[in-house]
Amino acid sequence: MVLRDFLSKDLLLPELQAKNKTEVLAELVAVLAQKEPSLDAEAAFRVLKDRESLGSTGIGEGLAIPHGKLEGLERIVLVVGRSSEGVDFDALDHKPCHIFFMVLAPEQVAGMHLRILASITRLLKDEAFRHAFLTAQDKELFWDALNSA
Repeated sequence: MVLRDFLSKDLLLPELQAKNKTEVLAELVAVLAQKEPSLDAEAAFRVLKDRESLGSTGIGEGLAIPHGKLEGLERIVLVVGRSSEGVDFDALDHKPCHIFFMVLAPEQVAGMHLRILASITRLLKDEAFRHAFLTAQDKELFWDALNSA
């Protein structure tokens, strides 16, 4: 499985404006709702908030993978964001998160959802990728970093 098959340049946020976890989730959902007008943005936000209430998806080392399953969604969607300043996301290591991969999946796609989460985790453990991702100066370089993986 190749992550780039689930990525779209329109769903990249090279510089998040959010200052806290709730704002990050809202900003990631908002860019998706802009591209997919049929998406129920309130339901998507609620699904992500509910998942966060079970335990933070901030996995440490500056990384967060907010995710959830959304009724009515036809395919898995990814939104990728970066915060140069970092955001307190209640990460396991108590450090700010800089890299965010939001994954929303249809209710009925459990296996693929889990494989995508595992692929993102593997990708984010790659130091070269993380460096290219964090230092990309514009949206094109940001996109190139994501597609070089």
